[in-house]
Amino acid sequence: MAPKASNVLTIRIDDSLNETLEEICKKRRITKATLIRNYLDMANFILVDQNSIKSLNDINLIMLKRSFFYKILEGIDEVDQIDLGLEYAQFINDLARRQGKIDNIEYKLDICEHLGLFNKNIDKESYILFSKELAPEKFVEAFAFILITNGDDGEFKKDWVTDKLKGNKSLTQAYKKVITKVERDASYYSFEFAKIPEEES
Repeated sequence: MAPKASNVLTIRIDDSLNETLEEICKKRRITKATLIRNYLDMANFILVDQNSIKSLNDINLIMLKRSFFYKILEGIDEVDQIDLGLEYAQFINDLARRQGKIDNIEYKLDICEHLGLFNKNIDKESYILFSKELAPEKFVEAFAFILITNGDDGEFKKDWVTDKLKGNKSLTQAYKKVITKVERDASYYSFEFAKIPEEES
């Protein structure tokens, strides 16, 4: 494979920023060039204005601790967790669609990783692994389903919550037919529908 074309970018920065970069490089044990490339690579996924961070479709973003994100979701009922999972997946899909990559699952996982949602993790059999530290299970199920299928394989039903599934055989069968869980790693959720297609892997 031929190497990608590259360009040289020369910029001036003030001494205080340079000292900050030097400290980061020392802590991470990387070169300044690598560090700067990492920062510039973020332009593929977010926009940085002077005083704010925005998504590629110009929506204002905030940064917060992942554990705090989990705690917020854990404190709401499962129907609302599903709603937020669906909404967040649609947001990622909208970003991918703007780049002409709505069907590129790896690109959407890259967006998730660069926005700090979860690390892109794919096992040897092409299953996508969703960290259990991301969010409660119902959020992850709804999010993963719409993220991967784009909603083309049906909808994630709002009544697929724990209380309604208990003792309801027909509802449980319908749920399991769509959300087929796969045991890959105890620290992750994984699903039969959430695999990288052969042409991407």
